[in-house]
Amino acid sequence: MTMGQDKGLTHKDDSSGGVAVQEAVPKTAEPKRYAVLLHNDDYTTMEFVVEVLTNDFSKPSVEALALMLKVHEEGKAVAGIYSFEIAESKVEKVTDKARRSGYPLKLSLEPVERS
Repeated sequence: MTMGQDKGLTHKDDSSGGVAVQEAVPKTAEPKRYAVLLHNDDYTTMEFVVEVLTNDFSKPSVEALALMLKVHEEGKAVAGIYSFEIAESKVEKVTDKARRSGYPLKLSLEPVERS
């Protein structure tokens, strides 16, 4: 690489007469984040939703209750924001848990736009 090609490089100037050194600056993009959404339905109990939020999404009881009410009143709410793999795993795990408990609770994920 020639001195003129410095994309992603920083220059160190040695004013003592030594050699100038180029160091590569790693550019790592943050992974895309995904919101896990809980959707309202007429059958899943409020208690089950609060239990999912506290146990599977690690929400404190007060926050879980507020999120459950938001799902009930607005139709959906964000349970958490994660990398794709973790979000997908949470959707699968909680959906399976809901089905085993006899509830049709719907979860989805959507990409989070960065500002």
